[in-house]
Amino acid sequence: MKVAYWPGCVSRGFTPELHGSVAKVAPLLDIELIELDRACCTGAGVIAEHNQELADTLNGRTFALAQQAMRNDGAELMMNICSTCQGAQSEAQERLDANAEYRAHVNETIKATSDVVYEKGITNKNFLWLLVEEIGLEALKAKVTRPLTNLKVGPFYGCYIVRPIDRLGISNDLPRDTYLAQVIEALGGTVIDYAGSHKCCGFPIITMNKKASLAQAGRHLGDAVDADADCLVTPCPLCHLNLDLQQPLAAREAGRTLDMPVLHLPQLVGLALGLEPKELGMQRHVVKPTSVIDWTTTVVAGVGAGEGGW
Repeated sequence: MKVAYWPGCVSRGFTPELHGSVAKVAPLLDIELIELDRACCTGAGVIAEHNQELADTLNGRTFALAQQAMRNDGAELMMNICSTCQGAQSEAQERLDANAEYRAHVNETIKATSDVVYEKGITNKNFLWLLVEEIGLEALKAKVTRPLTNLKVGPFYGCYIVRPIDRLGISNDLPRDTYLAQVIEALGGTVIDYAGSHKCCGFPIITMNKKASLAQAGRHLGDAVDADADCLVTPCPLCHLNLDLQQPLAAREAGRTLDMPVLHLPQLVGLALGLEPKELGMQRHVVKPTSVIDWTTTVVAGVGAGEGGW
């Protein structure tokens, strides 16, 4: 399937291993990426707090570019790889779709700088949702060449992709707040339940109250350690920044050793589909997965520390 692909700004800046992993994994899933390279940041909810119309205009322009890719290149839907982006985009789309007069006003601004306008209604799905709803868990399972046997994985959703439930389309028919656990199981891994899986990582407040932000991250990581997880996996690069990049500081704030690897969702999928850790950029992580996971007891990668081009 073809998708209008919105990588987000963080995956091309702080976490390029995420953007790179998607590029490696997509062909293995029969996904053709039509990258929206002219699209801009969603605002991550921050811009909307100060200027809602500006945030809606930025996101409306991205939606319009995706619709252009659908018309010109055959894309079936829009896909993002950041749960924070999903939340911000869903909020903007809800406002734009609800009010034709407001949408027309926003489109006037978009037309001043672009040759596109946003037409009401676009299907925009996070990579996690696409795995379950478009590819399907059985089809995903059939593509696994290296099951994640004995790998104990804690899901970390990030807050923007699990609430508010109505806006994000979470229901009994679409239990999107359980998809990460379902994908882990489809890849052959063992799901670890722990208290922080659906809570905020702390990133949104890191510039306002770094101590509280690090305490949040440290608490979630500590809960995962206590639950005997080998690693966490997240569909959000901002969560990855707070849980991996900031982990040494979070450990100091928590007053304990953490050493918890945090994988991007496409990296976990890539491992199960046969890609090597280096291909997936795992050497870029602050907490190196090879330094913590006991690779000798897991089928994942079949690679010990120092092997496989790490």
